[in-house]
Order: sequence, then C-alpha cells, then structure tokens
Amino acid sequence: MPIEITAQNFEQEVLRSDKPVLIDFWASWCGPCRMLSPVVDEIADEHPEIKVGKVNVDEQTELAIRFGVSGIPMLILFKDGKNIDSSMGVVPKSAIEKMIG
Repeated sequence: MPIEITAQNFEQEVLRSDKPVLIDFWASWCGPCRMLSPVVDEIADEHPEIKVGKVNVDEQTELAIRFGVSGIPMLILFKDGKNIDSSMGVVPKSAIEKMIG
C-alpha cells in the first residue's frame, strides 16, 4: 500500500529513501485521480523495489507548490532525493512501469 506523504515526513520518506520513490499527487474531488489511484496501488503491491507514496494536494499545498504541480493527478519519480521523471493525467499501468524502469 502507498504511504501518505506530508511536509513532515517528506525528507525522511522521499529525500532519504534508499530506493526510488513514486509519488502520486491527488485530491479527493478529482475524478481522474480516483481512476488512477487503484493503478498506483497495484504498482505499490507489485513493485517492492520502489516506495510508493501519495500526496493529497489539498492538505499538502506546500509540497504541491514546491514541485510545480499544476494539474492532477501527477506522478513524480524521485531517485536519490532528485526528481527524475514525471507524468500528468491518467496514464496506463504500462507507462508507469516503464517510468519506474
């Protein structure tokens, strides 16, 4: 299951992670986010080599602003604390799997 990422745990869970971290920026009112969410959950369950987190943009506006989230859902992949890839909108599972390598 994905973990909830907040401003409080971001540094520990993402920047200091020893494995790549895929973050799903989402909101409860966002229809496309609800479509993408089960796919992100599957990625979390099927890919133990990465960490998967979710950021609720309504609750964590500072993180959304920090990473230039202009539309949701938005996925950002971090490796060694750096943003190395991203995608916006609903994307197929195969595209996410390609993104995480």
